[in-house]
Amino acid sequence: MEVSSAFKSNERHKNLFVYFQTNFSLWKNLMFLCMDLPTHLSLPPVKPPPSLLPPPQLFSFPLPGCINICELLVKSSAHREGKQTGGKAQPRSSAGRRRSGASEEPDQRSVSNMFLLLLLAGLLLQGDAQDQASLWRGNDRSGRCVYSFTVPSPVEASCPQPAAPEVEALKVRLGVLEMLVSQLSGKSLQPPGGRQGAGDRAQAELQDALNRAVAERSLLQGEKERLKREMKALQLRMEEMRRETERLRKRPCPQTPAAPPSHPQRDRAPTRPLEDSAWQYGSPAFQELKAEVTEVPVPDSKQNQTGCGDLLSVGEPVSHRRADNIAGKYGVWMQDPEPVSPYGPNMVWRIDTVGTEVRQLFGYEDLEQLSKGFPSKVLLLLDPLESTGATLYRGSLYYQRRLSRTLIRYELAAEHVAARRELPHAGFHGQFPYSWGGYTDIDLAVDEKGLWAVYSTSKAQGAIVISLLDPLSLEVRRSWETNIRKSSVANSFIICGKMYTVASYSAPDSTINYVYDTETSQGKAVSIPFKNKYRYNSMIDYSLAQRKLFAWDNFHLVSYDIRMSHSPAT
Repeated sequence: MEVSSAFKSNERHKNLFVYFQTNFSLWKNLMFLCMDLPTHLSLPPVKPPPSLLPPPQLFSFPLPGCINICELLVKSSAHREGKQTGGKAQPRSSAGRRRSGASEEPDQRSVSNMFLLLLLAGLLLQGDAQDQASLWRGNDRSGRCVYSFTVPSPVEASCPQPAAPEVEALKVRLGVLEMLVSQLSGKSLQPPGGRQGAGDRAQAELQDALNRAVAERSLLQGEKERLKREMKALQLRMEEMRRETERLRKRPCPQTPAAPPSHPQRDRAPTRPLEDSAWQYGSPAFQELKAEVTEVPVPDSKQNQTGCGDLLSVGEPVSHRRADNIAGKYGVWMQDPEPVSPYGPNMVWRIDTVGTEVRQLFGYEDLEQLSKGFPSKVLLLLDPLESTGATLYRGSLYYQRRLSRTLIRYELAAEHVAARRELPHAGFHGQFPYSWGGYTDIDLAVDEKGLWAVYSTSKAQGAIVISLLDPLSLEVRRSWETNIRKSSVANSFIICGKMYTVASYSAPDSTINYVYDTETSQGKAVSIPFKNKYRYNSMIDYSLAQRKLFAWDNFHLVSYDIRMSHSPAT
């Protein structure tokens, strides 16, 4: 930064600038003067040496007029000294020598300089009223050198300024924050603003109450919907009961026939009843005639009345219904070969076995109602059922209790458990199932000879064991151990005391590959075609009531016609 010749030549002027640097009060008064003087005087700027300026402080204010005043003081003093010494004090520049002809200009400048000196003297006489003023220099944001000073006000403690919108927004947010803190801490804090704070708190309380009311309304709405669903279910149940009542009213009361339906040797060698299934629904005259017919002596037991023989062929599957939901992927459906009132011989029963708590037993008046999906009876079992091995016999449902080897006899008419007993040493819950799985460890079946159980034990090492059970007490009367492993076959069924096994549950063209005769205690391999139409057959049972095979094939309830060979009469 260059220094003017006036500052270089005159040490007195330099001392005057140093005096201004050290005397802050003088600088302050000089600054107030300089704010207005540069507009009236056209003086070239002079840049003082950097060492003569005060250090940087806080606030900035440009000082071009003050530098001009300093230059004016120096030049005025030099002019006077030049006159006294004969014009030898300051060398003039070439431009100054060219302007030496104008005699009026120095006189005018002398008058101005004298006026400025009087002003400066007045400023110096004002005294050090305020000693806290500070001068500094520094670069602004654009890089320009700026000279600044700060002067505390002698009267005002602070500068009043209008509140900016940001400050007001911060105050509002601070008030909201104080209210939230008061709610969380359980204390009452008065937000700033007096009545406005109380109004905000009341508005917050009203909003909270509104939120609680909306939540309670949602809960009540959900409860209302649930009650509507329950009411619809009850209405459907009442309609079913009404139809059942009408059906029972139209049915005449059955009369006891002369010949009792149960024979002393019934449990030992059960045979199919000879009475017509429509006997209960005829007129009284027809019932009397049938009673007379039943008094005919029983045929010789050696004569083959059951049509038992060997299985020759199995027909094509006939679909009756598809299950409604995923619970019906596996299941069991059946008919009672010897029904007990109030259920007739055409009654069909169904259980969906997918789930951990299988308890519902659906009853249909006939196959047509089953295909339409209109149950006339729904029973809720007391104990949950395991897998697809259940069966019906003489008015009772026989099934395996879940997670156990216990067998249960459930009377349909009385709707209670009539008997329960463990099947000795039988595997359960996945120990010895069929090849498709499904916890099919115990499979119950009914044929012309009674109630059977197909299972395995640890002693048999997974080989199929067949047991004839007492239908009342569930005791094992007799057992047979085969040489075919249970996990190697997909399913089994029993006809006339002979157990047949199915090779595959998923192959569309499978075979019945093995038969075991309990009369001779001998087994042999066979090959009878069998079709899995829907490729996931989870239940195959012989229906003594229909003399067909019932199956549950991948959501579908299907049946198969069968052809049997007749044993020659002896």
